[in-house]
Amino acid sequence: MKSLSSQTLQTLQKQYCLREQDAEVRHRWCELVIKHKHTMAYGDLINFLKQDQAMGVYLYGELMVNEDATQQQLAHSCFTMLKEEMDPSLLKVVAEMLF
Repeated sequence: MKSLSSQTLQTLQKQYCLREQDAEVRHRWCELVIKHKHTMAYGDLINFLKQDQAMGVYLYGELMVNEDATQQQLAHSCFTMLKEEMDPSLLKVVAEMLF
């Protein structure tokens, strides 16, 4: 898949109200945000990781695999912020991805 511009991604988000969709659609949105390094929507990604922790596990892996320092820092920051309230099994899986 070719890279999508920030403008295209913003248009998609506004046109389809992606922030207000169900968890599955928001998960797909977050995958696009990560893949195309759409920094303007990193807040959406953080919110998803907070609100849908079980579905967000895969996204931590995506953040780390891209080897982008900003994305890796975002993954570590979210994990640090949320680890106290994470389910123990999720905590273990995410910790293994990050460290």
